[in-house]
Amino acid sequence: MASLEPLLDKDGVRLTVDDAIATVTLTNPAKRNAQSPALWRALAEAGRSVPGSVRVVVLRAEGKSFSAGLNRQMFTPEGIEGEPSFIDLARRDDAALDATIAEYQEAFTWWRRNDIVSVAAVQGHAVGAGFQLALACDLRVVADDVQFAMLETSLGLVPDLTGTHPLVSLVGYGRALEICLTGRFVQAEEAQRIGLANLAVPADQLDDAVRDLVAALVAAPRDAVVETKALLRGADGRDYEEQRAAERAAQARRLRDLAGVAE
Repeated sequence: MASLEPLLDKDGVRLTVDDAIATVTLTNPAKRNAQSPALWRALAEAGRSVPGSVRVVVLRAEGKSFSAGLNRQMFTPEGIEGEPSFIDLARRDDAALDATIAEYQEAFTWWRRNDIVSVAAVQGHAVGAGFQLALACDLRVVADDVQFAMLETSLGLVPDLTGTHPLVSLVGYGRALEICLTGRFVQAEEAQRIGLANLAVPADQLDDAVRDLVAALVAAPRDAVVETKALLRGADGRDYEEQRAAERAAQARRLRDLAGVAE
């Protein structure tokens, strides 16, 4: 990608835009891109900063690990300076605690907007919050050294950064339960076989594979992509007849648009 001035570059997150393609990069490889509330706020800001002209957003990370999960300081009594510790959170009332977690989740929700297609390029460790961030994207291309793991349950917590819904959708309830409860690592071959990864490639080919996929994604007409993504995202919540009706309505919009006929 051409060297462009970042639209955002703070708290371990960089956003650059090259025409119809935006790239969000995790930029703290020295700490294996560990996550914190500040990083989550920056990710949410990146989502708000993506221009309307962007069609595909690539999520990538510098260094050998995509993201090793939560900054371990969050587990200490003092927590991260300037942020509430887990003990502080536990002492809040139900409404305040719910609002705080909802704010954290905003970093993980915008990737599935219908007006963009998001692609995670994942190498090395994608653990806990890192796994959930990869799951937040529509598509995942992984390097052959990837290691996914959901360790929250092993730590006495639950995955709460929006990862449970896509995980079950991708691999089914039984396998999702086993992955979460055991905390085991899922490597590249299995990730592709069970549907976590769309494509697994040698680590030195990850950037090229993502570039090829992005080129294919932007080749199709944007309005057709948006309608198709909306149809597929809503399919789980509709029965067969409702999905048929949604297809008819979407196709009617596309036909009228292509023919220049006002609705």
